[in-house]
Amino acid sequence: MSNITSSQTILIVEDSDEDYEVTERALRDSNLANPLARCEDGQETFDYLYGEGQYANDNPPKPGIILLDLNMPGIDGRKVLKKIKADARFKEIPVVVLTTSSDERDIEECYRMGANTYIAKPVDMDSFMQAIKHLKEYWFEIAILPKGEK
Repeated sequence: MSNITSSQTILIVEDSDEDYEVTERALRDSNLANPLARCEDGQETFDYLYGEGQYANDNPPKPGIILLDLNMPGIDGRKVLKKIKADARFKEIPVVVLTTSSDERDIEECYRMGANTYIAKPVDMDSFMQAIKHLKEYWFEIAILPKGEK
């Protein structure tokens, strides 16, 4: 068993530049030193995870955790979550749904598909920064995860 280490990549799947920048800033302000990777939609996420498309020659690192937006153009976060949790290579990666939706149907569906945590993005900056700080404390300092592949 282990925690997410500071060398493991955090994959942020977010189509909004503004939301990505706020998330990145909140992570950095909470003294998280992990490398960050961003995918802007579901297809890019699959390309990243499977080393295809623009990532075919990069051999991107397997993420230690995935922060996943639900509402994206093309392949949305629900389909990404379903595929990640159905694939033995990736199903142990914690997936934190970080989205604007607080719809009970979305919450139930995401947990049914294997989401590890569901967070509705707070509207104001201070609350969002606080939510990211708590997320960092929980997943990087408190939660114990199976060793699995690094």
